[in-house]
Amino acid sequence: MALPGAIQQSLRALMTVNLLKRLESSVAAFRLTLQKLQQIHLNTLARIESFQRTGQGDTFSDLSSVFEDTEPDEEMDFIDPEDLPSDMQTGGKVKIQLSDMNLPGWEHILRADLQVIEALLAEMEKVSPADDAKLQHLKHHILDKIASPINPGNRKVLLFTAFADTADYLYEHLSPALRQQGLHSARVVGSDRPKSTLGRKADYQELLMLFSPRSKEKALLMPDVQDEIDLLIATDCISEGQNLQDCDYLINYDIHWNPVRIIQRFGRIDRIGSTNASIQLVNYWPDISLDEYIRLKERVESRMVIADVTATGDENPLDGRSNDLAYRKEQLRRMQEEVIELEDLKAGVSITDLGLNDFRMDLLNYVKSNGDLSHLPSGMHAVLPAAPERGLVPGVIFALRNRNESVNVEQLNRLHPYYMVYVDMDGQTVLPHTEVKRLLDLVRSVAKPCDAPIPQAYQPFNLRTSDGREMGVYSNLLNAAIHSIIQIKEEQELDSLFTGLKTTALTGPATGLDDFELIAFLVVEPTGTAV
Repeated sequence: MALPGAIQQSLRALMTVNLLKRLESSVAAFRLTLQKLQQIHLNTLARIESFQRTGQGDTFSDLSSVFEDTEPDEEMDFIDPEDLPSDMQTGGKVKIQLSDMNLPGWEHILRADLQVIEALLAEMEKVSPADDAKLQHLKHHILDKIASPINPGNRKVLLFTAFADTADYLYEHLSPALRQQGLHSARVVGSDRPKSTLGRKADYQELLMLFSPRSKEKALLMPDVQDEIDLLIATDCISEGQNLQDCDYLINYDIHWNPVRIIQRFGRIDRIGSTNASIQLVNYWPDISLDEYIRLKERVESRMVIADVTATGDENPLDGRSNDLAYRKEQLRRMQEEVIELEDLKAGVSITDLGLNDFRMDLLNYVKSNGDLSHLPSGMHAVLPAAPERGLVPGVIFALRNRNESVNVEQLNRLHPYYMVYVDMDGQTVLPHTEVKRLLDLVRSVAKPCDAPIPQAYQPFNLRTSDGREMGVYSNLLNAAIHSIIQIKEEQELDSLFTGLKTTALTGPATGLDDFELIAFLVVEPTGTAV
């Protein structure tokens, strides 16, 4: 019985991603999965052999409908053969008689699969814990954190993984190293009995209390117990509803498909009542070559952007840079403390005017339709004809990336570390980097309707620059754009000397071109032709 092509493709994609996700988690998890697959194949072959020998009827259930509407990147746990009844039944699915199947063809495919599985298992058996680079890096990382805490005296580490098999593997190989340091470790994976190095039986809640004694009021509930746990290895069974803010260090040993889980995990230590001056999140992303197959990083970060845009704009633990919400807070502070020139506003002020969500959604929709932009080279450009009546005068709009964190004074640039500056052909600033909302509105209004190059714009540009080989004029304009950023920074530093606020002068001056990288630029060609 042949499955429809679309279902076969979905099954292959789902199985591939599941297997590679287990490999991304740990060698142990992948090895156990291969062993389970091997056992499934051996059991199935035994049943086929029994049927061929005795002729007694037997049935298999059609599992294809389980995956019929499943996307390859949907969250689905790998099928455990122990969870399946002896006849592979999955409920009220279609049952298939072995007498109706092409047994020789099926048997041939199963044996071919079994050879591949056994070859993979043989390779995996060669990888000992000492050869596991990811495990060894984690061990050294945890020991370094314990030796040099980010908060004085705090040696606690919360370690998350998506799979119970990986949690067992990590506990087995990390806890001895911590015991040598005089520290205790524990492992919790839901309904399974928890483990610890305490030397006595302790239940789930007791282990969490010993890991975060202050937040869980251990002194009141367990006053006679002196032991504490400094390393807690867990699955997502504790990703919600637990106060573990005694800990200041969280490690994601593997990344869950759902970015909300990452937020929930970090929320265990990023909580009100924490006495830590700082907390740290560490993520172990897949190896680059492996991620080419499962695209975990791209999928999780894209979903995180969607969640961030549709929520408060301050919920992305994967990106520690300043965000739009911080910019809005700074703008509101300035509106409270500074005198605003009404003629500069030209219209009423709305909190939505301070946000960039419209542009984020444009970018999100573009990425969905055209793919990720991270692979594009720096320095790309496009050419548009000037439209003075719309504010588009001849010149260049530069998009830059800042390499010097000190340039972003008081978060006045909401795109930081990216900057946009519009200069005319004389090098005079048309729109500075602090007017990013107006600049983006202008670019959006003139460029978004254009889905193809405009000959009357790029032909004169190509002729004048010898097809981009003679760019001296635009290099000078780039320098002018960068100097405009530095000049504004220096003026703000000088103003800060007389405002009564903390001065930022001379705390990290930008030195010029070396502080910035050119990402892209938009040439406004002086053709006089309106868009």
